[in-house]
Amino acid sequence: MYVIIIMFHLVGFMSSIHALMSTRSSQGTIAWVVSLNTFPYLSVPAYWILGRSRFQGYVTARKARDLKIRHIVETAMAETKALRSTGARSGAAQAAELLAEMPGIRSNRVELLINGEVTFESIFRGIKGAKNYVLVQFFIVRDDDLGRKLKALLIAKVREGLRVYFLYDEVGCRKLPKRYIRELREAGVGVSDFHSRKGPHNRFQINFRNHRKIVIADGHTTWIGGHNVGDDYLGKGPLGQWRDTHLRIEGPATLAVQLSFFEDWHWATDAVLDLEWKSQHIVENGVDVLVIPTGPADRLETAGLMFIDAINSARERIWISSPYFVPDKAVMAALQLAGLRGVDVRILIPDKPDHPAVYLSAFSYFDEASITGVQFYRYTRGFLHEKVMLVDHRVASVGTANFDNRSFRLNFEITAFVPDEAFAATVEDMFLDDFAVSRRMQPSDRDNRSFWFKVGVNLARLASPLQ
Repeated sequence: MYVIIIMFHLVGFMSSIHALMSTRSSQGTIAWVVSLNTFPYLSVPAYWILGRSRFQGYVTARKARDLKIRHIVETAMAETKALRSTGARSGAAQAAELLAEMPGIRSNRVELLINGEVTFESIFRGIKGAKNYVLVQFFIVRDDDLGRKLKALLIAKVREGLRVYFLYDEVGCRKLPKRYIRELREAGVGVSDFHSRKGPHNRFQINFRNHRKIVIADGHTTWIGGHNVGDDYLGKGPLGQWRDTHLRIEGPATLAVQLSFFEDWHWATDAVLDLEWKSQHIVENGVDVLVIPTGPADRLETAGLMFIDAINSARERIWISSPYFVPDKAVMAALQLAGLRGVDVRILIPDKPDHPAVYLSAFSYFDEASITGVQFYRYTRGFLHEKVMLVDHRVASVGTANFDNRSFRLNFEITAFVPDEAFAATVEDMFLDDFAVSRRMQPSDRDNRSFWFKVGVNLARLASPLQ
């Protein structure tokens, strides 16, 4: 018995050294080091499952380090550079392009898709109209009415002679029946999970998620945003009405999204997809789009820096909508400084929780943010799941990244920035509609709660860096 106890503490100590050398955030490092040395019996297995902050082995195709894909990447990058945005770029825009490892791309048509019915009507119409291939990637796919409609549509396209590829996250789709996957494969759809634990050294990579939601038709039209595939996203689940947003992009910026899918598929399967890398749809007088894929294989903490860059660039307003608000210290400081500069900072989050711990932790940020002028709004008409940002009157973004540590550090995400005043005005109208059915948080929202509620809030805040 004593030998086992000594071994646990020894492994806990060695694990704490590993955490000290590899955990990205100082809060996370302190939390892991303390817990691993004081209570290793639970902390050691938890650390080796949840504590890793780097996704090992993933090859970013844009770096063209793999000879099998180098010529494809060179073609794709040459095409995107030839279509690079010609407008003047600020320092913030240049930083964003460096984070994306991809230029902003001109000559696109964009459409804001509000809520599930509109989004899936657009996606299904686009899949039906595809002539060569369809690429589909989702974090969650359910075997319900919507999920079965997607399956039937993909099978129908294969029977028409198209190539169809379906990539899903094995954790997000853990409840998806094997029958669903088998039927797709038997029909000729290329199917793979993201395969997070691929390779002999990656057995503990189960805390990472591929959270991207992507559909691509023929390399010229793409859809990205907050919706997964399931009746929940049509407002037919236990949370009731579902508030979400997607973005349709037609034009050469689709190639940047396609490169993200290409990289993920190559990681999961080692296969090199034969896709179209010459832009077929150049939209006259179209808008610029910058696509930023982010993830735990990046050299930098790209998602967190993306948000900080946007917040720091704001001069008049920064409105952010996210179902989860668990920022790290640097992002929180950027919000506070924006408030002190006189920027109209508004954070729109759900009033109805789906993850209690994340819901509680958001209350802990209210006091320190609100004293600098940051305003919090809680959406009251159902569950808010969109990931949208509006910067001044000129830039808006739609994507998959939440405003939390998981999206900053552990998830593969993708976000599209559109620097266009007309599109920003459309997003502004959407925000104003949402604010109209939201309530602005007041100090009493926390102060008037019970002692145990406040304890829960602080415990949830304390646990957030362990992600």
